[in-house]
Amino acid sequence: MTDAVFRETAAEPRTQSVPLAHLSLELGHLYMEDFEAGPERLRRHFTEVRPWAEAARTAATVRTGGKRARISTCFLIDDYFTRFSTPAEVVPVLLAEAERAGLTVDYLARESGCATTGKVPVAEAVAGRIVESPPPGSYGLRPPAAQTGWLANGERSPVARAPQAMKRAAAWQPPQETAARRHSVFLDVEMWSDDADGHRTWSCPFLAAVWQLARLGLLRNEGEAVLVPQPHTATGFPETWDELPSLLRLNPRADPFAAYRTCSVLPTRFLPVEHAVRVILDQIEVDPGALAQVAERSGRERTAVPDSVADRVSYVYYAGL
Repeated sequence: MTDAVFRETAAEPRTQSVPLAHLSLELGHLYMEDFEAGPERLRRHFTEVRPWAEAARTAATVRTGGKRARISTCFLIDDYFTRFSTPAEVVPVLLAEAERAGLTVDYLARESGCATTGKVPVAEAVAGRIVESPPPGSYGLRPPAAQTGWLANGERSPVARAPQAMKRAAAWQPPQETAARRHSVFLDVEMWSDDADGHRTWSCPFLAAVWQLARLGLLRNEGEAVLVPQPHTATGFPETWDELPSLLRLNPRADPFAAYRTCSVLPTRFLPVEHAVRVILDQIEVDPGALAQVAERSGRERTAVPDSVADRVSYVYYAGL
């Protein structure tokens, strides 16, 4: 006689796997006013991007020990905060200017897809995974991020309160970064705002954090992969942004969209936003199944991947634009 345990197959948790490149290289993340400024603005951007993109490719090849590195490129268009023109007018100009600079955009993404894609409330699902890191010595006086929509990398200055009769006011104290090295660099990030009607607007840093999770192959909703690239089979592009897939694969021969690491080449004005992205990523409980899949695959390929999700993200900033 043997003891046997029977389980329903459907009851087993399942995490969908995604193909992975070594590097996801972002060639830009511009706002609609950048497109409104005309092709010259895009031309200047891609001219600045090209040498840094080549350097990122070289670095990725070095990390693979000189072997061919799987590298895909992507570009993120802001259609969430503002809508300008149409994909039919904007995308061909964007691709033409990239090509003029000797660059190829493999994947094109819409920022609104980082908020909601299809019927999946992507940003809301990620927000549900926030696990705040309480600063040492804190006493829970600060409301939770889920209530305030604000997330910090440390402890705020205490709010000054009117002293009771015959008592002195509490002395001012500076904010303190949780993982400070000698001196603090304190940051308090607004992740969303709600209007009087209860409509929620996600902040640029929060959507950018979702974007990084997607590029790292770590974004899941009930085990299913989110922001899956859709092939571009049409001869042109649609007249409205909502008709354009959230993530479009433009190059049929491209390496996978998601990767072990990401690198973004951006104007310096994005630096504060991306600092906020790191604060958010450091306090998100990433899907454990997705993390395990990346760890298993990178181990098989003998590719070193940092334990910290935030440390898998890198940037190059150029001046101007």
